[in-house]
Amino acid sequence: MPLSAKEIYRSSNGDRWLLIGDPASGRQFVRHEPNVSSGGRITETDVDAFLRVDGSGPEYAALRRLLASPEKDADIPTV
Repeated sequence: MPLSAKEIYRSSNGDRWLLIGDPASGRQFVRHEPNVSSGGRITETDVDAFLRVDGSGPEYAALRRLLASPEKDADIPTV
C-alpha cells in the first residue's frame, strides 16, 4: 500500500514538513525536507516524538492544528 502524505508547513526558505501515514502499519510520522542550503538531509520522526519536543516553531503549531481538526481523518493524498 502506498504511503499517504499531507503537507503540515512550508517555510519561507523552502523547508517543508509533511505528515506521513503508512496504512499497512498504522504508523504516522513527520518528514522534514530541508532546503539544499540547510543540508538537504531528510529526517523522519514519529508524531509522538515530534510533539514531545514541544517546539515553538510554526511547524509544531501547524501539526497540532491538523491533528485537532475534524478533517485529519479525511483522505490524505498518497505519495
